[in-house]
Amino acid sequence: MQTTLAKDLAERQALAHSLWQDKIQADVYITIGMGTCGIAAGAGDTVVAIQRELDARGLKVAISQVGCVGMCSYEPMMEIQARGRERINYGNAMAKYVKEIFRHYFDEGELRKAVIVGRAIPTISESHGHQLHSLSFVGPEDGQYIPFQSKQLRIVLSNCGLIDPESIEDYLAVDGYSALQRALCEMTPEEVIAEVLDSGLRGRGGGGFPAGLKWRFARQTPSWPKYVICNADEGDPGAFMDRSVLEGDPHSVIEGMIIAGYAIGAEYGYIYARAEYPLAIHRLNIAIAQARELGLLGENILGSGFNFELQIKEGAGAFVCGEETALMNSIMGERGQPWPRPPYPAVAGVWGQPSNVNNVKSYAYTPRILRMGADWFKSLGTEGSSGTAVFALTGQVERTGLIEVPMGITLREIIFDVGGGIGDNKHFKAVQTGGPLGGCLPRTYLDTPVDFDSLRAAGAVMGSGGMIVADETTCMVEFSKYFMQFVVDESCGKCPPCRIGSTRMLEILERITEGESTLADLDEIKRLARGMQQGSLCALGQLAPSPVLSVLRHFEDEFIAHIEDKECPACVCKALITYRVIPDNCTGCMVCARNCASDAISGEKLQVHEIDPSLCIRCGLCYTVCNFDAIEIISPR
Repeated sequence: MQTTLAKDLAERQALAHSLWQDKIQADVYITIGMGTCGIAAGAGDTVVAIQRELDARGLKVAISQVGCVGMCSYEPMMEIQARGRERINYGNAMAKYVKEIFRHYFDEGELRKAVIVGRAIPTISESHGHQLHSLSFVGPEDGQYIPFQSKQLRIVLSNCGLIDPESIEDYLAVDGYSALQRALCEMTPEEVIAEVLDSGLRGRGGGGFPAGLKWRFARQTPSWPKYVICNADEGDPGAFMDRSVLEGDPHSVIEGMIIAGYAIGAEYGYIYARAEYPLAIHRLNIAIAQARELGLLGENILGSGFNFELQIKEGAGAFVCGEETALMNSIMGERGQPWPRPPYPAVAGVWGQPSNVNNVKSYAYTPRILRMGADWFKSLGTEGSSGTAVFALTGQVERTGLIEVPMGITLREIIFDVGGGIGDNKHFKAVQTGGPLGGCLPRTYLDTPVDFDSLRAAGAVMGSGGMIVADETTCMVEFSKYFMQFVVDESCGKCPPCRIGSTRMLEILERITEGESTLADLDEIKRLARGMQQGSLCALGQLAPSPVLSVLRHFEDEFIAHIEDKECPACVCKALITYRVIPDNCTGCMVCARNCASDAISGEKLQVHEIDPSLCIRCGLCYTVCNFDAIEIISPR
C-alpha cells in the first residue's frame, strides 16, 4: 500500500512537472551549458553577455544552467526557445557572438560562420508507463541529425543538457525518484536485485561484472552493517564520463545508490570522488542536501521503514584508488593501497563489512532500469552486453567529446561517423580503448563491435570508457611509453611485480626511443609482462603491460625500426630525428633563427638558412613557426 509520504512525493512530482512545462513553454526559455567543459570554454562570460542582451531587449527571462551534452568541441553551448518558435542550439556561443545570436534568433539577422547552429529536439521514450526524456540535435535546414549525434543513444546521459543539475524539481519533473518509490513501496529487495540481474547490466567501471550479482552476494552475506560505495575516482588520462554525469545529473546517482542500499540491506553509503572535480562535488553536495530535505535520504524514506545516509569522500588523486580495495582503504583513512582478494568486498569490504562497489554510471543506469523495465534495457545493445556504452572520445579525431552509443556499434562508426574521422588529411593509425590499462587496436580492427566480449577477444578492453584515437603522426613506441610512464607514476608501490616491473619496462621503452636498445629487449618486455600479470596484487599491475603488449603485437615493425635502423618512422622520438632546411622553400625571413633557443640556425637575411645538428635540441619550434614549409623532420639511419 502506498504510504502517505509516497503520495506526497507523487504530488511533488506532479507539481514539478507542471512547473517544468511552464518553464519550457514560457515566452522565452534559454539554457546554457555549465559543465566544466562549458565553463572552461567561456560559458560564464556568455551568461553575462546573455543577461546584458536580455536587459537591452527588455526581456525578463531566467537563464537555466544545464550540464554537458557531450559536444565538448562545440562549447560554450546555449539554446533559445521563444513561444511559437523552434528551439535553436548555438555552438561556439562565445560572449562576443551573443548579440549576433539574438539578432539571428529574434530578428533573422546574419550570423558569423564561427557559430554552429542546430535545432534542439526534446525526445521521449516510453516503457511501462514511464518516460525517458532526452535531447537530440539536428541541422537547421535538412532536419537530419548532426553527425556527432547521428548514432548516439542517450540513456545514462539523457538528463545532461536537459535539466538544471542543481534543481531537484527539474529531476522530479523527468520522473526522478519514481524508481526509488517503486522499489521501496512495491518491491522486495530480492525483486529489485532480480530486476537488475534480468536487465543484464554489467559494471561500467571496467570489470564488466554483472551488477545484480554483486548486489546478491552482498545481500546474502549475513553480517551488518553493510555499505554502498560509488567509485567516482576517475583517473584515466582523457576520461571525463563520470565527471559529466555527476555535474549534469547528480540525483540519478544518488537515487541509484539508495536503491542499491535497499537491495543489499545497507543504511550508509559513500561517494568516493576525486578532489580535482570541485564542480561535481559541489553539485553532489547540493543534491544530497535537497534529497535529505525532501525525506529521500535519512530515516524512514517514503514511510517504508528504510533508512539510508550518504557521505562524500574526496580522494587525493591517486589512480590506484580507482581499484576497489585501495579505494576502501582510503575511505577508512588508510593509505590507498590494495589488499588481496578473496574475500571480496561483498563479504568483507570497508571496515571488514559487506560492501557493494559500483561505478557512477552503473548507479545512474539503475533508476532508468527500474522505471523502464529490465526487458527494455536488455533490448538495447547485444546479447552479452546490454544497454549503452559511454566514452570520452579524445585524441586525433575531428569531433572530440562525450558520447553514448548502443553496445555493439563498431569502432569504425564511433571514430568516423560520430567522431568525424581524422583531420588535416591524416590517416587513422590506432585506437586505445580502456585507458592506460587497456589495449591498442590498429586499422584492421575498425569493424570490431564495441562490447565487453568483442573488445576482450580483440585484445583490448572496454574499461571505464576512455577512447584515444591516434593518427599516422603518432609513434607507437612513444605512445606505449606514455602509458607505462603513467603506470610508474601511479603505482602505489606495495607489490614488487608492479613497482619494479613497470619501472624496468619503462627503462626498456626509453632505451628503444633513444636508439640504444637491442632485439633482446623485446623478449625482456614479454618476460616482465608475464611476471606483472601473474604476480601483481591488483588490476593496476596486472593490466599495466596490456598497452605495451598490444602495441608490440600490432606494430612490431616500428619497434624493430627503432632498434635495428635507429629510425623513428613517425619522426617523433627526439634522439632519432633531425631538422633540416628545404633550400627551395626557404626565403631567408629569419623567423626560425629568431625563435631558435639554442642558436642552431644560421644564415643571412633573404638567404637560405642552415641548421647545425650538433647544436639543435630538437624542440621543434622552427618547424612550428615557419610560414613557408621550409623545415622538414627526417629520421636518418
